[in-house]
Order: sequence, then structure tokens, then C-alpha cells
Amino acid sequence: MEQSVLKRIAHGDTRAVGECIDEFGGLVWAIARRMTRSRADAEDAVQEIFVDVWRSASRFDPAQGSEKVFVSTIARRRLIDRIRRSRMNQFHDSEEALDDLKYAEPGTSGEVAAEAERAAQVVARLRPDQRKVLRMGLLEGMTHSEIASATGMPLGTVKTQMRRGLIQVREWMKIDPPHRIGEAMT
Repeated sequence: MEQSVLKRIAHGDTRAVGECIDEFGGLVWAIARRMTRSRADAEDAVQEIFVDVWRSASRFDPAQGSEKVFVSTIARRRLIDRIRRSRMNQFHDSEEALDDLKYAEPGTSGEVAAEAERAAQVVARLRPDQRKVLRMGLLEGMTHSEIASATGMPLGTVKTQMRRGLIQVREWMKIDPPHRIGEAMT
């Protein structure tokens, strides 16, 4: 029986590196492309991910899961780390991040900018605790546990606030025409 690709990498088999890229490259690329803003970011992330896979290959344990799970877990963790680093740099003053949303110019169309402004107005209508949880989770990339630690709220409360806040925003976006949202704010 042939050893797994990761075990062969761990033992220094240089051919296994190419096989690993052939076997998992599409998976890693798909995950990276979904979780990054641009193709260039995805390309950089894929390189980092495979370096991490090669460094970690000796830790692969088939009893814990398949090679595919091992590689995708490394990819996901590396990408979450990149997102958090990026957000920490990007949002130096996160309290203003939601306020600035209405001025965002995504560059694709006026409709998208108008929709972003509507969303910012709807988010502003939420209770302060829901706004805070949404800001921390969506804009700062914090996990539910991190939000709970930072706010002192129980984990279950954080999850409920996040869920209810998102549901409320979704509902208001569906039922409130743009002119009613603006009126509600005045």
C-alpha cells in the first residue's frame, strides 16, 4: 500500500509535493478565491497555504480525518488569519466603520452604492447591542467567542444578538422602500 501524499512529503519525497498541488490545488484555490478580495490576494494565500501544508505534513494523522480535511482546515485557518490581519489594519477606528459604509463606492454601479447606504441606515436602526455585535463580527472578523470575551456577554447571547440583528436587517431591507428608511432616520 502506497503512503499518503502528506506522509511522503513529511519524509522528504519531492515528487509528492507536485502530487499534493495536483490533488489539492483546485480545492485550495476555490477556498482562497471565495475568502479573498482579489485574484492576487488568492494567489498569495494559496502559496502561503501550501507552504504551511508542507511544514505541517508530519502532523497529518489519518485517524483524525482525510488528507482533504487536513488541507482544507489549514487553508481555512490561514485565510481567516489573513482576513483578521487585513481587518485590523483596515479598521483602525472600527466605531466609524458602519458610519463610513454609506459613503462606500464599490465602483460597480450607483445601485450598489445606494443599496449600501440603505443597509447602513437599516443597521443604524438596530439596538446598540445588536449593532455592536454585528460590527465586531462582520467588520472586525471576530468570532462569537471573541465577541463574548470582549463584551462580557454570554456566548449564547452573542449568537442570538448576531442572528436576530441579521434577520432584522434582512427583513427591513425587504419591506422598507428606500424613501421610508430615510424617513425613519429623521
